Amino acid sequence: MIHYKLYDTVNNLPDSWDRLQAHDLFLKTNFLKGLEYSCPDNITPFYVGIFKAEALVGIAIIQRVEMYFDDIFRDTSDKYLYRKAKQIVAKIVRGNALIIGNLMHTGQHGLYCNTQVITFETYLNTLDSAICKIKAEIKDKQGKKIRIIAFKDYFEDDVMHQNRAFFKKHNMYKVEMQPNMIFELPESWNSVDDYTSSLKKKYRDRYKTARKKGLNIIKKELTLAEIKSKETELFQLYKTVSDNAGVNSFVLCDHHFSRLKQELENQFKIFAYFLEDILVGFYTLILNNNRLETYFLGYNKALQYKHQLYLNMLYDMASFAIENKYSAIIYARTAMEIKSSVGAKPRTMYIYMKHTNNLVANTLLKFIVKYLNPITVWQERHPFN
Repeated sequence: MIHYKLYDTVNNLPDSWDRLQAHDLFLKTNFLKGLEYSCPDNITPFYVGIFKAEALVGIAIIQRVEMYFDDIFRDTSDKYLYRKAKQIVAKIVRGNALIIGNLMHTGQHGLYCNTQVITFETYLNTLDSAICKIKAEIKDKQGKKIRIIAFKDYFEDDVMHQNRAFFKKHNMYKVEMQPNMIFELPESWNSVDDYTSSLKKKYRDRYKTARKKGLNIIKKELTLAEIKSKETELFQLYKTVSDNAGVNSFVLCDHHFSRLKQELENQFKIFAYFLEDILVGFYTLILNNNRLETYFLGYNKALQYKHQLYLNMLYDMASFAIENKYSAIIYARTAMEIKSSVGAKPRTMYIYMKHTNNLVANTLLKFIVKYLNPITVWQERHPFN
């Protein structure tokens, strides 16, 4: 018999949770614990275990997200009419949402089932029962109604798209999102020299220029103790970049990085940039088996152009991946053009979602999602010979 169990903390997950799958660190209990203990204030995690008899055969990560105007729109400098338009948008999307997956990271990091034991259709139907249970509990205990449900992020070849009947039954529609920028690394590369020698002259010159502008930067991987001592500065640099995005759905907890480092240890890395002992930037990496996942970063905006901080970070991420023989770098969304100039290629992703209130709100949501996440027109770069 197929049934599910709901958990509200990682500490209660069954011992078999980590044994079920080996491909994704983001579904492992050490990452989930770090995330749970340093979640943004407006995100509450739920965990679903799907069982056949007593055997765990499927898992899912669900996040309740409370979204309000100041969380969605950080920039308050807009003109009056544009700000009024944002307020109308916020009326539709604000409130409580259930995200099947991890809102805080690009990619499908929310679902897994053993399809040798359970069909994906049965898995989804059982998961839907768990979602209904979560909705009911939130309504009964807190008087809050779930307004939006979304399954995120699926590549074009994902098995999820073979289950159109499920989404049609639940009035969920498919929306194209900005692409995930992924740099697949040739096995033959062993050093940064292999990378730079493969670049066209224009992009090799660009690499040299960026490196020259970053010569005065002291780069250092931070220990847990150093992360804790620099936590306030790290958070402010992150916040500077995050606020500049304009549209957001969360703000990291101010001790997010130290908690993640504590739980993931060497699988989570923070590299800091210093100018004359002043912290001016940082980037983070998650070592996800043979794939290097870029995570949050931050930098001093006033020094960004002069020292090419962001571009140097992208090159440093690539260097780390090449030297440590990773198969790919997951550069995630945003800044697609500059990431493509480094070597990343766009891979289209989709979400499935619905508004639970009524048909009109659900119809409007389609347009609002496109407004909040426009398919950016950009020029893909081709840096290799």
